[in-house]
Amino acid sequence: MNHKILQFFKNLSYTLLSNLISLVISTTVILVIPKLIGVTEYGYWQLYLFYSSYVGFLHFGWNDGVYLRYGGEKYGNLNKKLFFSQFWMLVVFQFLLALTIFLISNILSNSDKIFIIQMVSFCMFIVNIRCFLVYILQCTNRVKEYAIITMMERILYILLILILIAGGINNYKIMIIADIIGKLISLFYSIYCCKDIVLNKIKNFSLDIREALTNINVGIKLMFSNIANMLIIGIVRLGIEHDWGVKTFGKISLTLSISNMLMVFVSAVGIIMFPVLRRTENSRLTYIYKTVRPPFSAVLFFLLILYYPMDIALNFWLPIYSDSLKYMIILFPMCVYEGKMSLLINTYLKTLRKEKLILIINLFTVLLSVVLTTLFIFLFRSLTLIVIAIVILLAFRSVLAEIFLSKTLEINLVRTLLQEIFLTFIYIYTGWFLSPLVSFAIYLVSYTVYLIVNKKEIFTSIKDFKIILSQK
Repeated sequence: MNHKILQFFKNLSYTLLSNLISLVISTTVILVIPKLIGVTEYGYWQLYLFYSSYVGFLHFGWNDGVYLRYGGEKYGNLNKKLFFSQFWMLVVFQFLLALTIFLISNILSNSDKIFIIQMVSFCMFIVNIRCFLVYILQCTNRVKEYAIITMMERILYILLILILIAGGINNYKIMIIADIIGKLISLFYSIYCCKDIVLNKIKNFSLDIREALTNINVGIKLMFSNIANMLIIGIVRLGIEHDWGVKTFGKISLTLSISNMLMVFVSAVGIIMFPVLRRTENSRLTYIYKTVRPPFSAVLFFLLILYYPMDIALNFWLPIYSDSLKYMIILFPMCVYEGKMSLLINTYLKTLRKEKLILIINLFTVLLSVVLTTLFIFLFRSLTLIVIAIVILLAFRSVLAEIFLSKTLEINLVRTLLQEIFLTFIYIYTGWFLSPLVSFAIYLVSYTVYLIVNKKEIFTSIKDFKIILSQK
């Protein structure tokens, strides 16, 4: 087999394995923790996960700049002295920031929220300095080490959770500490993987403010676009927590977590595609996009079928959450639009260095999120409309971004995008208003028609994919 093809599938197997393990562990946590702790405690657990999901933005684009500037480089060619200095400058900066957040949290009146914020400050310090090293591994295509770090964190985490459960301890605070311990140990391993950067000689340290500012200047647009990306749903979730309370917030968060589980496989491919595309000539990017997109979209729409058996199993396992699990049929198409955004659209826009365009699209979608959240919460006070808004926002952002990308690549996707929107509408409408069996039958027929209409593009793409991988 061609060496390039072999390396691609080796990297893919590493990331798929690590993300499969993450999926199994996440599924276990999603299904077990709600069963063990009360609805209110589960709400606080989800609040910790919600807040900690934003800590990556408190390096202010420093790590993103490294990822964008050095993506596609070989690890052996990196300036180790430069990265040694940047790493330790970031460590000091993150320590001071974490300490500030920890101390400020004491002004809160709610003891549970004080604990959560303080744990988030620990999480921020660990995650952001580990992210620096993980991004170096990703952008230099050291996928195996990245995969081990991911697996290590999740395996340690679930082992600690199982030990706690076996010991009869099911307090959400202890579970948060278990999460932080898993992250900390994986940080130590990432340091081992990049020891020639982290453990360099002190005389090689240079307070290179200019390099740091360059990384921040390059990465901050991507960072702000990532913040905006998370705020799209984050604003809606905050609105739910504010208006319906922690219990409802936890229930909807559970449904969101289940709907997002399929994204781990999409992320696996996206991680290895960025350095590959950075090493690809711009003239070939259009051909690659036209080859990858049709079968990938077909697979994403096929995965929506998994909702039907999952709905039966989850309602049996978590009957106390049945009132929120009904929203899963609305939220499940998230994986289609988030999948395309994560693997194809964002990866391509970053490769083409169009971080500004990503930022503008995300900011515009955030503005729409504020409008819809305000409208549906304060005017209509409808939880159903709020959940529908999540899918509308993600679909809108994905379609808008892909329209701009298609113009850059000079391809026409209008017909395909309309087909996909219509298929999504059929899926949600029939699933919400009709019985599961009738809904499944109608969607299966619709999906089959979609495949027949696009069979030429799909089969051609599959045939061309091997050619792309074998080309140098």
